[in-house]
Formats: sequence, structure tokens, C-alpha cells
Amino acid sequence: MKSNSQLSDVLHVLLHMAEGDGPSTSEALAAAMRTNPVVLRRLMSGLREAGFVASAKGHGGGWVLSCPLERITLRDVHAALGAPALVSLGFREEHPECLVAQAVNDALGSAVRDAEALLLKRLGAVTLATLSRDFHRSMVELGHAPHRLEEHLHED
Repeated sequence: MKSNSQLSDVLHVLLHMAEGDGPSTSEALAAAMRTNPVVLRRLMSGLREAGFVASAKGHGGGWVLSCPLERITLRDVHAALGAPALVSLGFREEHPECLVAQAVNDALGSAVRDAEALLLKRLGAVTLATLSRDFHRSMVELGHAPHRLEEHLHED
């Protein structure tokens, strides 16, 4: 089963947008995600509804962040994407009659719920500003000087 990378993809795009000097086109963001602009627009629609991004049509238009990075948690982004499953552990049968399969499903179901609850808690503790600071810190460690580094490091 292929894993769902939507959350990772969208976080990548949002950070690219945060680094940009103006609106980003669907085409440019889709290229960063290595996907089709239609797929990108579909993912961004939930973020727009949540108030995290806005879009403008026409010359000079595109996607912009409409909320400070400090106010957007990874859990918020996950929810804006429709809260896809975080753990992709499946069951042999969803509603088995076999008592052994029922015991297996109960154990696995409980473990999946616990794992997802822990993941959501941790995602709720990390903001896009945290990711941005980590990115900028890595850039400095590699000897690069990002243009907005000072602004982000003083937020600590």
C-alpha cells in the first residue's frame, strides 16, 4: 500500500510560500510538490477554507499565506486536509464473524487509536514557525545565509 504524503507535501509547499516574496502560482507550487497543479489546487482548497491561505486570479496572482506561521500547527494542516488516516494498518476483515479475527481487530484497533492520538498531540505542538526556524538553522549550519534568517531567529 502506498503511503499518503499529502501532509508532508503541503507542509513543504507552505514553507516555500513563506520564503517567497509574493504570490506563488499553482504551477510553481505543484512543481515543488512534483505533482499536477490540479492536485495542488484540490489540496489547497481545504487550507483556504481553514483561513491559512488565500488565492488571487489573474496577472500577479497566486497563493499567499493568510495566517501567521506561529498560529498554524501541523495538526491544523492535517485537519484542513480532511484528517486522512495517520496510521495505515489495515484489518483482514472489517467486521469478522470469527472470534480470533475479532480479537485481532480489537487489539490492532486499540493500538492504532492510541498511536493516532499520540501523533495528533505531537502534531499539535509543532507550528509552521517551528519548521521555518529549523530550516533556517540548517541553512546556517550549512554555511548559507537565508534572506529572512534574522527575522525568524529572534522569535525564539
